Amino acid sequence: MKLSIIKTKIHNIQGNKVILDFDLAELYEVETRVLKQAVRRNLKRFPDDFMFQLSKDEWKEVITNCDNLPENIKFSPTAPFAFTEQGVAMLSSVLNSDKAIDVNISIMRAFVALRQHLTDYSNLKEHIAQLEKEMNIKFKDIHQALNYLLQKDKVQIDQQNRERIGFKTDRKDY
Repeated sequence: MKLSIIKTKIHNIQGNKVILDFDLAELYEVETRVLKQAVRRNLKRFPDDFMFQLSKDEWKEVITNCDNLPENIKFSPTAPFAFTEQGVAMLSSVLNSDKAIDVNISIMRAFVALRQHLTDYSNLKEHIAQLEKEMNIKFKDIHQALNYLLQKDKVQIDQQNRERIGFKTDRKDY
């Protein structure tokens, strides 16, 4: 299973990276109701940090952000379950099939790849902040040098344009 397909199914809800039940059912090649039924039979295996049901507002937000949802899912009367990485891992023990195991391995790899991207992003962000700090110092020095040169030129021009002092005559033969 391609990681790119799985990554498109990972959403950020309540500050958690989650996969919704209908996406998992599609990946596992089972009906959503079968997946939910298996989960409900084993609710003790799924504490709140493993799985939670979306609120109506969260569900509306998912619908507006995801254009590719089928109509029957968009207008479902019940909000879907959202499974965190740990919840997806627990699903492999509930859905005990070869397909479930293979899909689970792929999903775990997708979560690891996402974490790696976040780590790379954090490192990149720190590097950019350091470069910005260095550039600000250099630009400050350049700005000071330009101001000095402009002031120096202004003083020279002012000196040349100033009115001469001393004895003046109206004669121009000097």
